[in-house]
Amino acid sequence: MEELWHFIGGRRVEGKSGRFSEAYEPMTGAAISRVPLASRDEVREAIADAAAAQREWAAVNPQRRARVLMKFVDIVGREKERLAAILAREHGKTLADAQGEIQRGVEVAEFCIGVPHLMKGEFTDSAAAGLDVYSMRQPLGVVAGITPFNFPVMIPMWKFAPAIACGNSFILKPSERDPGAPLFLAELMLEAGLPPGVLNVVNGDKEAVDALLEDPEVKAIGFVGSTPVAEYVYSHGAAHGKRVQCFGGAKNHMVIMPDADMDQAVDALVGAAYGSGGERCMAISVAVPVGEATADALVARLEPRVENLRVGPSTDPSADFGPLITRAHLERVKDYVALGVQEGAKLRVDGRGFKMQGYENGFYMGGCLFDEVRPEMRIYKEEIFGPVLSVVRARGFDEALSLANDHEYGNGVAIYTRDGDAAREFAARVEVGMVGVNVPIPTPLAYYTFGGWKRSMFGDLNQHGPDAIRFYTKTKTVASRWPGGVRTGASFVMPTLS
Repeated sequence: MEELWHFIGGRRVEGKSGRFSEAYEPMTGAAISRVPLASRDEVREAIADAAAAQREWAAVNPQRRARVLMKFVDIVGREKERLAAILAREHGKTLADAQGEIQRGVEVAEFCIGVPHLMKGEFTDSAAAGLDVYSMRQPLGVVAGITPFNFPVMIPMWKFAPAIACGNSFILKPSERDPGAPLFLAELMLEAGLPPGVLNVVNGDKEAVDALLEDPEVKAIGFVGSTPVAEYVYSHGAAHGKRVQCFGGAKNHMVIMPDADMDQAVDALVGAAYGSGGERCMAISVAVPVGEATADALVARLEPRVENLRVGPSTDPSADFGPLITRAHLERVKDYVALGVQEGAKLRVDGRGFKMQGYENGFYMGGCLFDEVRPEMRIYKEEIFGPVLSVVRARGFDEALSLANDHEYGNGVAIYTRDGDAAREFAARVEVGMVGVNVPIPTPLAYYTFGGWKRSMFGDLNQHGPDAIRFYTKTKTVASRWPGGVRTGASFVMPTLS
């Protein structure tokens, strides 16, 4: 079993707390590494290193910071297969899916190469007699990110690339379930020319998280994970005076209108619901066909497709998706399926009995399909995070829209239709942060921002795009007047432009 480490001050650092967790290879079920869990003192060491490095890094001009990211993008391209292999082995997703995840992370790093332009302030000369006014964006200092198991490469890059580009130093606390890829990313950033201490990786559990949330040197925290933890991180971090952005759970709906291209809709649903075993915050987990005829046609086409999904090890290029992340999570998803049956939903396809020949100890299950799910059922209300799709039948457009609007989560939503008026009205009225029109997973491109509404997001600013630059910087506004300008004498009233 491999012994993992922290990455502090540009070097591998052994854990000192004496506490460890084990990371598993989901396709075999074997424990493959021991992950050290940092104490508060170890987190403090990383913060001190980050604070010392940040002062010099902030003084580096934005163009030079951008060049480090340019080189990093090139290095990740060179190491993409190795990085994907580490990711797939620890997480369980297929190699092709891992490659796609890496690409989506790289695209954010590419966007951040434009930081010399993105950080520009504003200038107004002669705003008043002899008075010039200008603004500048400056880094916050030491910032941190707490990232989830389901995207161990993409989400860390979404966090540290803009933060570092803006002149901050960054402490990453990845999921202890698959920390190998984040550690490798930190080493690649060092190879790209990032000074030691600007990017640190600290493995840990709640003790490490609380240490980051409570330390006054850490100025901002970004989090992605479940809604209960997101709410805790947001409230606890804000109580300690930090800028916080937290992204939580989801229950993403796809509305299928009677005029939709049914073949296109079914292809989209199968990929969006079952890709990566449903372990995506943007996965479609609820299909909402409008009208009984639409619902019957949809379910009739979905059933054979779900029954014939190819589940396999991460290394199988023909697999549609691989195993789930841990045995405990596998059992949790199976329990939700059993609960759905108890609640009265009709289980059209049951993948719980799936076994992978030669990988009997792996964390596999096949796709599951529920029909006639009702909004009061827990399998509808709660995030399952597995290969389970629920069909909720709606009588009309307004009822379908209400389902998405009334749900406590508001991450992503999609509508499939040929009717431009229906699509436009849906996009305008739906109370969800990211909307797809004939697009099943509406994850924005890197130069737009990613973020949900309602209990899918806590905070004011989203991930990547312009919001990331705003989140990781503070604005300073300067009013400047030089000798030789208009002399007005002492004034004791509120200043105005007159």
